Amino acid sequence: MGEIDDALGRADQEAFTKDPPKTLKGQISYLMRQLKTTRAVAAELGITADSVNRYRRGARKHPPQQIQDRIDRAVRSRWQPLVRKRRRQQAAAAGGITVETRARFGYTAPVGSTDDGRMRRLTVHLPPTYAQRLFDARAAGAGDQQMRQIVAEGLQEIYFKDGGTRAQGLEVEFTDIDYFDASF
Repeated sequence: MGEIDDALGRADQEAFTKDPPKTLKGQISYLMRQLKTTRAVAAELGITADSVNRYRRGARKHPPQQIQDRIDRAVRSRWQPLVRKRRRQQAAAAGGITVETRARFGYTAPVGSTDDGRMRRLTVHLPPTYAQRLFDARAAGAGDQQMRQIVAEGLQEIYFKDGGTRAQGLEVEFTDIDYFDASF
């Protein structure tokens, strides 16, 4: 996973209409309902089936922080899939996606202009076509580099070229991401 995939995952979770289970017992029970077997839950979390049973029964209430984080991630990644899907469809059809980033942008431009990359902080609303491309790439298991390319194209067209009204020969390179966040 990369920065962009993580940001899309966080934005997905903003769509929750109801909070996921907070207690350890509730989280393990939810995972049991989703994955069906103790062995499957144990494999997902990287722990033993006995540990899963202890957490489910309440015999063990405080897992190590690393395991608690894995449990939280597993629950959140499966929570309210239809709500998240509906939100992604809305962003891809009409709403678009807002990208906030601090990264180094390099340029390939006509002679006489600078091509030195520099850090910029941008908050740009990308149209639905870029949202759809990002969601499709994520669903297809695209790597971070491919997703960066999609975001770079969107920023190039919307921010740097202002929808085609300026900087015609400009090519933007999106590197050295300091942080990246998305919302839709």
